[in-house]
Amino acid sequence: MKKNILMIVGSMRKESFNRQLANKIKEILGDRAEVSFLEYSGIPYMNQDIESPAPNQIVRIKDEVLKADALWVITPEYNFSYPGVLKNLLDWLSRPLKENDFSSGTAVKMKKVTISGVSGKSAAGGARKKLTELLKLMKMELMETPQTGVALTSEAFKTDKIDLSQTDIDALNQQVDEFLKFIGE
Repeated sequence: MKKNILMIVGSMRKESFNRQLANKIKEILGDRAEVSFLEYSGIPYMNQDIESPAPNQIVRIKDEVLKADALWVITPEYNFSYPGVLKNLLDWLSRPLKENDFSSGTAVKMKKVTISGVSGKSAAGGARKKLTELLKLMKMELMETPQTGVALTSEAFKTDKIDLSQTDIDALNQQVDEFLKFIGE
């Protein structure tokens, strides 16, 4: 049975470079896995005043995450870190499944996950490093290596299209193959 990989793109822009990378990852995965994308653009800010009962959007998101065999986070880098919208999502996902019952676990505890990212010269290295720390803190089962970081060219900013080199594609192929093994393809 094919594994279900849920893609979490850390950028809200419809044609973001990171969404383009996620689509390329989906293409590389081909028929080896079921791939879906988490839609979370309209979720409220994490706030204990509205945490319980959880808003319907949060219930839906937790259900999607629970149903997934694995997560693939694709993040841009903003000021050497991941975006606030992604942090907000992860804050919601770190909350207990049952109200005030921290022994009930979370939607992401022991969930298998990998990280990729697109950014400027840093290839999202700062964001990937900080996200690695956060996901481990959240008790997710992280495949730390390989991770794929793509550095944007100046041309990409002019065309609004990601231009993957053969080195980038090779790195993505390696990450896909290793992640499928990691999740027990």
